[in-house]
Amino acid sequence: MCEDGRKSMRCGDTQGNKAQTGGESRKIFLVGIGPGAAGTMTAEALDAVRGSDCLIGAQRMLEAAGSERAEGTPVFCEYRADGILSYLREHPQFRSVAVLLSGDGGFYSGAKKLEDLLAEEADRYEVQRIPGISSIACLAARLGTSWEDGAVVSLHGQEGNFIQTIDRNKKTFLLLGGAGAGERMLRRLTEYGMDHVTVCIGRRLSYPDECIRCGHPGELSKADADGLCVVMVLNPRPNPAAGCHIRDEAFLRGNVPMTKEEVRAVSLAKLELTQDAVVYDIGAGTGSVSVEAAGCRDSIRVYAVEKKAEAVELLKQNRRRFRADGICIVEGEAPGALESLEAPTHVFIGGSSGNLREILSIVLEKNPDVRIVINAISLETLEEAVSAAKEGLLRDVQVTQVAAARSRELGRYHMMTGLNPVFIISAGGKEQPAGEKE
Repeated sequence: MCEDGRKSMRCGDTQGNKAQTGGESRKIFLVGIGPGAAGTMTAEALDAVRGSDCLIGAQRMLEAAGSERAEGTPVFCEYRADGILSYLREHPQFRSVAVLLSGDGGFYSGAKKLEDLLAEEADRYEVQRIPGISSIACLAARLGTSWEDGAVVSLHGQEGNFIQTIDRNKKTFLLLGGAGAGERMLRRLTEYGMDHVTVCIGRRLSYPDECIRCGHPGELSKADADGLCVVMVLNPRPNPAAGCHIRDEAFLRGNVPMTKEEVRAVSLAKLELTQDAVVYDIGAGTGSVSVEAAGCRDSIRVYAVEKKAEAVELLKQNRRRFRADGICIVEGEAPGALESLEAPTHVFIGGSSGNLREILSIVLEKNPDVRIVINAISLETLEEAVSAAKEGLLRDVQVTQVAAARSRELGRYHMMTGLNPVFIISAGGKEQPAGEKE
């Protein structure tokens, strides 16, 4: 068997007696075997298994297909793409090889990485994908529902954000895997106040001991979601908001300063967020910018950096309030607090505590193409930003002043009350290709 699913080892005879060597390209089948039991394999998958000179896959896949392979067919226990490629290179006598993959090879599968590696040696390998039944399709069928109208998040072997996705959708499917993944899912649903959702957990689907449990997060135990599971979450009250902008009064504020909504709107527009953006919100305060940035897209990761204890507590409360689990709160002062963070693609600086140059230096060291937006209320901060531009720390600088006013009732009249004018300094970012520039 595979030791802890990590170390590969040969399982059975690796020599084989049916393969012939030759100069033609070798046939590699990427076979989706379905949820796991042999009974869920398609006829096409069975043909590939029975007709191949060698089978490769993780131990669970080899066991599932073991009864279908021809007698004497060698197997190799491995799931890592580079390990599989190395084995293929070392054993050219196998002209037809079936690589066994869980579920469907085109759905959150290791097939993509292996296929990319094999494509680099296209003259040697002819690759064919054989689709299988995904665990999500299997669970939906068991529950008598559709799956094309649900959002899908994979938490298999990785820490991922899913609360915001569930909050926005009536139906969400989660792929679980790895130690404690199910327990963390249930805990986070409770932590973010989502005990109103219904969670249906399918464990060991297609096997004789298949189990499906449904209930609210507080009614389910970690044992119900242990191991390889697929989950459907139904939200009877999904968040209907189509945009990311939130009114000031919706935030919990305390005595912590907050970037006003008019300034947030312009600042986020200047930030030019992209898919899978990694955002630093430095001097995050109540987290208004962090929440709206995370709300732009579920794939955006935001590091909210704040040194004041009261503000950190408000950050936690607002993250929970808006179910913005794409926010990671970093308690500390920049630039020191930035040292261990992944490289940013975008940086918003709402407060620098006099460390603007040092902050700019470290974020540019991490990513020279980072997009930077700075809010300055005082002329001194504006002067500091202009000086940083002269020193080459800010590229392609644009300064925008926002001076907004709001109406208020005064007797039977409405009067305008001005907000503090704010300078928004934007700079950097990746240059667009010539054909995409306006």
